[in-house]
Amino acid sequence: MALSISMVLLLLIIVVLLVRRSGLKAGHAVVCVLLGFYLSSSSIAPTIRELTTNLSNMIGSFNF
Repeated sequence: MALSISMVLLLLIIVVLLVRRSGLKAGHAVVCVLLGFYLSSSSIAPTIRELTTNLSNMIGSFNF
């Protein structure tokens, strides 16, 4: 659960920065949010969750 909250906050920060700095319009951001809601209820959602979990585990295993 902590991972998904962190991911949500990270993605929210990215969207806010894109809206403010890169000219992403609020309407585009709304479409992205709606896509996320529909994608989360689709049959590909478990695959996406597994991919992001594996990616975060890989990044977490790097030693700096």
